[in-house]
Amino acid sequence: MTNKLKELKKHTVVVADTGDFESIKKYQPQDATTNPSLILKAAQDPRYKHLIEEAIQWASKRTSQESILNLVVHKIFVNFGLEILKVVPGRVSTEVDARLSFDKEGSLNLAHQYIAMYEEAGISKKRILIKLASTWEGIQTCKELEKEGICCNMTLMFNKTQAIAAAEAQATLVSPFVGRIMDYQKKAEGRDCIPSDEDKGVLSVRDIYHYYKKHGYATEIMGASFRNIDEITALCGCDLLTISPDLLEKLESTEGTVPKVLSIENAEKMGGEKIHLDEKRFRWELNEDPMATEKLSEGIRNFAKDTRTLENFLLKNFTIRHTSSTKIL
Repeated sequence: MTNKLKELKKHTVVVADTGDFESIKKYQPQDATTNPSLILKAAQDPRYKHLIEEAIQWASKRTSQESILNLVVHKIFVNFGLEILKVVPGRVSTEVDARLSFDKEGSLNLAHQYIAMYEEAGISKKRILIKLASTWEGIQTCKELEKEGICCNMTLMFNKTQAIAAAEAQATLVSPFVGRIMDYQKKAEGRDCIPSDEDKGVLSVRDIYHYYKKHGYATEIMGASFRNIDEITALCGCDLLTISPDLLEKLESTEGTVPKVLSIENAEKMGGEKIHLDEKRFRWELNEDPMATEKLSEGIRNFAKDTRTLENFLLKNFTIRHTSSTKIL
């Protein structure tokens, strides 16, 4: 009997959701994603201290209007991405600072900085996905970057409105969250256990998948933020799924088949009518979805908090030369 990870890989591209490249080696995913929470956790691992020290040395040699501390943090994100790219054959997603979620120009500048850092290290922009929050400003940043040939991954996505706007911006990839939607559903409905066919996170990704495929969008769908392997297998056939190491381990250690659930053939009858969004309609539709509004704001706050925690960890444990322009957002 084969295991469920092997079965899943027959129909879906598996992506590792971690900053720990030792875990990535074990499960051999095609791509990998990171976020501030994952980088914070990995940066505190003594095995990766050299990546932090290299980032500090790199930043200290540069003069910039930007804070040396900010430069160090950005280089740490890139350093982890570089190590991950030694392990995966595909792409790595590197996330723009969550504190820029409503700042289009700031997001563009940081995205360009990330690409320049990767190219300085010999990595083509084709292997990088710039990860942006699915705010209106984040989606407009994506639209401009994609025109420049810089691929984007729209994250913190909790509803179809965000997904449609991202597809119309020609995002390379979207990462609709599953588990965080289920967390909200459990609390709202007072339930401890929700089967996958009633899981609103699973149903949301299926809806986005069918809509994209019916209307011919090239944007890929990558389900994210899973709480259990049932959510994962219920989305078998999705373009990609990004999965944490603990759930990859559970899939690998669980015997059984994983039938394909999502297919282009079913999209025609399940995709719904085409919708066009301008800024006013986007903001209104998002406002009308309490779950998506709450989870988007919560996600931005938490990622921003983890970035500040990373900054404080660096200041406490490493010597970083400040300049007069040093400023922590």
